[in-house]
Amino acid sequence: MAGATLLLALGLNGAMPHAGAAASRLEPPGAAVPPLTLLPPLTLLPPPVLPGADLAPLDFATVPGWADDDLAAAFLTFRDSCAALRPGAGSNASPGLRAGLRHACAAAAALGVAAPTGRVARLFFEANFQPYEVRPDGRQGGFFTGYYEPEVEGALRPGAGFDVPVYARPDDLVMAAGPTANGGAAWRQDGARRVPYYDRAEIEDGALAGRGLEIVYLRDPIDLFFMQIQGSARVRLPDGTVLRLNYDGYNGFPYTPVGRLLIARGLVPKDEMSMDRIRAFMEQDPEAGRLLRRENRAFVFFKAVPLSGAEGPLGAQGLPLTAGRSLAVDRRLHVYGTPVFVAADLPLTGPGVLEPFRRLMIAQDTGSAIVGPARADLYLGAGPEAGAVAGRLRHPGRFIMLAPRFATDDRQEPKAP
Repeated sequence: MAGATLLLALGLNGAMPHAGAAASRLEPPGAAVPPLTLLPPLTLLPPPVLPGADLAPLDFATVPGWADDDLAAAFLTFRDSCAALRPGAGSNASPGLRAGLRHACAAAAALGVAAPTGRVARLFFEANFQPYEVRPDGRQGGFFTGYYEPEVEGALRPGAGFDVPVYARPDDLVMAAGPTANGGAAWRQDGARRVPYYDRAEIEDGALAGRGLEIVYLRDPIDLFFMQIQGSARVRLPDGTVLRLNYDGYNGFPYTPVGRLLIARGLVPKDEMSMDRIRAFMEQDPEAGRLLRRENRAFVFFKAVPLSGAEGPLGAQGLPLTAGRSLAVDRRLHVYGTPVFVAADLPLTGPGVLEPFRRLMIAQDTGSAIVGPARADLYLGAGPEAGAVAGRLRHPGRFIMLAPRFATDDRQEPKAP
């Protein structure tokens, strides 16, 4: 890698009288140095503005765990997000953030390597971004939960115990914010009238039966309920093949956290609440579990997606998620593709045992329960082990947003990779 190219990709530009000297330190003796290629002139961005929060600037040296993270892995996820970075995609956040991310993506492409070393990745992030700790008005710090991709058994036809349908989005469902939004109004058109769409109880009782919307059938209604909370699933069919399903809209009713209902009724202590405890309650008393699920009137629809077994589920940015590097944020406030450093103590190996989690993640997804400037959901992978960890996470921590330092004139800006 040429030293001059590295310096430019790190966000520096203009006259470079010492580029040759830099190259001589980074290249082996006798290596040919490619011609110098300049990025367009840069604008230094002002400090970002995030509604509902104060942003405290930090030095990278004071970000806990920054020096120990595998930033080469974070760089790969950042590059993935660059491919889906669209003008206007995001939020009410400072418009400079989006322009700055586009410049940072161009700088990442200018590195000339798909997978840089950890040292180069660290230099890239430190040169192109400024860390800010996001402090929501009225309280300190962020709040983190976890999510995962369930793995369940299913069949393409009902029978032999598979009788719980997974429905595709109906054609009479109208969603005000678009067909794949996870919030906003939704309704059914009944002649000239808009009427509420069918709720969970009505759908479970057959409101959509016989319309050809069934994608697959599951054994357990609890599996469907958790699929709907997570927004994706891997369904293993009897022949061993795996059907990948992703979120494709909802019926417009607000999400009701059933765990909160169990706590309020004294059925599960607050400090013991987890997805495992919710499942245990539903399994121990199936009728009480069915009634509890119906108190959450929201109902999620799915679509089959052509993903390989190695890929994560599709996030709201339209890209496969990366376990341990992808983050769900409030899409009204944040821009997809923004790096966020998470510093929290989490029960990763078991309940009640907190361990340091210090990792740079990339905002690539959202969720109806993810509301607020320092609220985030950590994507932890697929399967029961990831699900067990995700189900334990409800913990405070530090939400450190990396805001781009520079932007280029859109008329001259190189295309992101």
